[in-house]
Amino acid sequence: MRAVVTRVTEASVTIDGKVKGSIGKGFLILLGVHKEDTEETAKWVADRICGLRIFEDENGKMNVSPTDAGAELLIVSQFTLYADVSSRRPGFSDAARPELAIPLYELVIEECRNRGFSVETGEFGADMKVSSVNDGPVTIIIEK
Repeated sequence: MRAVVTRVTEASVTIDGKVKGSIGKGFLILLGVHKEDTEETAKWVADRICGLRIFEDENGKMNVSPTDAGAELLIVSQFTLYADVSSRRPGFSDAARPELAIPLYELVIEECRNRGFSVETGEFGADMKVSSVNDGPVTIIIEK
């Protein structure tokens, strides 16, 4: 599983011209599921996301957790994170098929909500427009 976590001041996802999810200060998370991922992988990634101390403290150091910062999460599925670019036309054979990817994507969302986060989402498989105002910019890749 691969999560691209960007610290944002705001982010939203729009489908067919309608806002599906939006957040203020928090994390925009683009989440790709690998064909060999498991529930254990999803829980580990959710734990890393929820504990990632990349908000600044009073000294300007990245030392504050998303919980302490009052962060919200916007989680958007993105199978293209597993693109094979060995040729000019990307292949996606390492990305999980929907029957595996959807339950694991939903498990990450559930795990984050169970930790007390307000979580907004995109829609798996939809053509989405994602907007964000990056803060810093700070972007971290989490992979297991």
